[in-house]
Amino acid sequence: MNASFLTLTKKTHSCIRLERNGQSLVIDPGGFTEDDAAVGADAILVTHEHPDHFNEARLRAALESNPAARVWTLRSVAEQVSAAFPGRVHTVGHGDTFTAAGLEVQVHGELHAVIHPDIPRITNIGFLVDGSVFHPGDALTVPDHSVDTLMLPVMAPWSKLSEVIDYVREVKPRRAIDIHDALLTDLARPIYDSQIGALGGTDHGRLAPGDATRL
Repeated sequence: MNASFLTLTKKTHSCIRLERNGQSLVIDPGGFTEDDAAVGADAILVTHEHPDHFNEARLRAALESNPAARVWTLRSVAEQVSAAFPGRVHTVGHGDTFTAAGLEVQVHGELHAVIHPDIPRITNIGFLVDGSVFHPGDALTVPDHSVDTLMLPVMAPWSKLSEVIDYVREVKPRRAIDIHDALLTDLARPIYDSQIGALGGTDHGRLAPGDATRL
């Protein structure tokens, strides 16, 4: 692992930007996040095709802003953008490893969490970056690797608070930072903060969009 620090910047909803040594990697610049969330990034990772995680216009803007930028994602997303950017969109799945923006990435997981039994499940992958930061997308995937910082999908149509707490307990990260929080109102946040903080068994926090922290 590189000795220099990694900077995490939270974007709206499930999007984060990780930066080290002048290179940046963005995960899930979807339709709920800022228009320029991935602009200037050296690498973009997309966990699945749902519009709050994948927005074709935002992805195209990022690739056009930096001709050296590359994308790593699952097949359902790659098929929508690879023709326009030949050689720059890489299809990955569970068990794959690669280097993006100077950071080592491992892929974990295969399926989106169950929204309802009547809704077919789609594919979903999570990314473990630098052996320390895990972004699961829309699933409660437990990687077979220790996790320092868990990006925690805190509120979604497919989850309930008890599952979120049990997920933190199972992963056992050193810290958990909220993502997937655009649907969580400020009025309800203290309930989630207190319950996850008291019962999760680890340091739990959240960042406002645009806030950054060193990992």
